[in-house]
Amino acid sequence: MARPLSGEGAPQVTWDDSAMRSSHANVCNVMGTREEITLLFGTNRAWQPGSPTVTVQLSERIILNPYAAKRLWQLLGQGLKEYEARFGELKV
Repeated sequence: MARPLSGEGAPQVTWDDSAMRSSHANVCNVMGTREEITLLFGTNRAWQPGSPTVTVQLSERIILNPYAAKRLWQLLGQGLKEYEARFGELKV
């Protein structure tokens, strides 16, 4: 589906989801260097609360340059702000 970016003269962006896949993650970690920010996503499969060890099965690593990471941070912040306005504050 094509959705125009805001602003006059902005190019039209077409989102091609033909090769997209979906993954579930309940764990996320962030690492960074001067040149890149790395997001690690995985699933905690510990079924016994209080276990002395927890194994997280990592499934995705997304590597972003700092500019893309900052845009993602802004988009996530806006998305969470809208979510909390609709469903209530998330306490973490």
